[in-house]
Amino acid sequence: MEREDLQEGKPLEVLYQDDHYVAINKPPGLLVHRTRIDAKEKRFALQILREQLHRHVYPIHRLDKATSGVLLFAFSEDGIRQMQREFESGQVQKEYYAIVRGFTPEEGFIDKSLKKRMDSKSATADNRLQEAVTYYKTISRSELPIPSHLHTTTRYSLVLLNPKTGRWHQLRRHLAHINHPIIGDTTHGDNKRNRIFLDRFGFRRLWLTATQLKIRHPITNEKLNIKAEPWSDFQQAMKVTNLAA
Repeated sequence: MEREDLQEGKPLEVLYQDDHYVAINKPPGLLVHRTRIDAKEKRFALQILREQLHRHVYPIHRLDKATSGVLLFAFSEDGIRQMQREFESGQVQKEYYAIVRGFTPEEGFIDKSLKKRMDSKSATADNRLQEAVTYYKTISRSELPIPSHLHTTTRYSLVLLNPKTGRWHQLRRHLAHINHPIIGDTTHGDNKRNRIFLDRFGFRRLWLTATQLKIRHPITNEKLNIKAEPWSDFQQAMKVTNLAA
């Protein structure tokens, strides 16, 4: 069944727009643009937004197909270059929320270098390491009477994430590294726990959403604070797992 938020003709939620930039709340399950890795997909945020606004737009950064939330585009190639310099300066503040396995510590930093993205279509992988740092803070925890492996209960945490770098699958790989993988992550996560979540609650997605982007507007010098409410399915997942505040 097609997701309600991906129905044909349904407009994307615009969070911010001026003469140079536009930000949307990307639905989960929607690619940012065409890619050979997911060649069967026919709809993309780039295409939908162009048709919706009747003008060209260019993505400034990326979100995984499965990740929802704040996604920023430029209306010109010069706008891309200027905004990307802001990202490269290290001054951009990004905020995500994730539902993860187990009880996470109150807060901490994950400082683990990561290999560059491996292209599944190429014969060789790029094994170079890149610095990668993520700050996390636990928002809430829950323990439900759902048997899991050798345990009689299942534990979940809702965490706030602030990546200080922007590496491929950084948040997913970092959380897996500290043994608290994001629920629904079929690449780096716990597939047995993913199946329990799906069978118990009926939700199928990666439980990661980009909720805030703070950045200096490179043209007007304005400080932008672009926020996105989690999609309704994310809010419902927090509710049924007793993670909602």
